[in-house]
Amino acid sequence: MRILFVCVGNSCRSQMAEGIAKFHGHDAKSAGTHPANNIASNAITVLENMGIDTEGMKPKNLTLFDVSDFDLVISMGCGVECPSVRLDDDWQLEDPVGQSIAVFEETA
Repeated sequence: MRILFVCVGNSCRSQMAEGIAKFHGHDAKSAGTHPANNIASNAITVLENMGIDTEGMKPKNLTLFDVSDFDLVISMGCGVECPSVRLDDDWQLEDPVGQSIAVFEETA
């Protein structure tokens, strides 16, 4: 199953979702409508503490992907409005950016 996780910055929630999904054997990608310059350091720490390789992970623009190539497109619940993009689910996760590592762990 090919999964695309979508949010605004592609720096926290969607990156963690991509990493965790890949860790569990899924073909996963993540993207943002307005990607940040870097992944949040706490997101990297949480993934690495889970034994997930973060090498090469970086924020990506949603325009780089054809959503029809994915079986499932999931919004992280960040108010992403993509009228031309089919969203199959919205996880309604609070944005942990700028918060403690514990909040990032809870989000993951």
